[in-house]
Amino acid sequence: MIKQVIQTFLTANNYAHLAPKAVLFDMDGVLYDSMAFHARAWKATADQYDIRSTQAEFYLYEGRTGHSTIDLLVERTFGRRATQEEKEEIYAYKSTLFNKIDRSCPMAGAAAVIEKVRASNLNRLVVTGSAQGSLISKLSESYPDAFDPKLMTTANDVINGKPHPEPYQRGLAKAAAQPYEAIVIENAPLGVESAVAAGIFTIAVNTGPLPEAVLRYAGAHLLYPSMEALAADWDLLMASIAELNNQ
Repeated sequence: MIKQVIQTFLTANNYAHLAPKAVLFDMDGVLYDSMAFHARAWKATADQYDIRSTQAEFYLYEGRTGHSTIDLLVERTFGRRATQEEKEEIYAYKSTLFNKIDRSCPMAGAAAVIEKVRASNLNRLVVTGSAQGSLISKLSESYPDAFDPKLMTTANDVINGKPHPEPYQRGLAKAAAQPYEAIVIENAPLGVESAVAAGIFTIAVNTGPLPEAVLRYAGAHLLYPSMEALAADWDLLMASIAELNNQ
């Protein structure tokens, strides 16, 4: 089944082969079990500024830059775009609140996936829509020697956040890789759309409350129910890629 999915991906993108040398990881919901705290912080922030929202909808916005999310909410509520001052103030409030309530921990199974990727001699990079310094700074503590901070792509590095392909295009540039030389691991529909638009083979891991159909509709090539399940299947994935390349 995996080989068929890869072959379909190759045909759709007119690639001769999939030859990964880098894996691009999303952060929230992939490396950290943090999305519930982000959703709570966003909802409380929206309430503070009399902005209409539901807590559940922030799972759909995951991957957007904070300023983009604020633009969307302000335009929907007040019929106008947020000013730069408003975006900075609202995002600062959200960041402060998140840091107060955050009890996120490394995602179950993420360390196992990282070790599988390391054993496959693939580079490891992070591409996140977050500018949340508290989580970014925890990476080296949670996953020692797994990621080079200089090769991270964050909200501060892009003009257009997910679902635009720019974040993953910048990740590819930092990895010195072509789209067919990378694999993306994502958990959010906007992140999946971004990676697919960048022409990268994209694995979705459904670590949150969204229906699987949302991730499939976003274009995920493979879908797993957890990072543990992905770790268990990793060797089969690598073997399937090698077998197709040797045909």
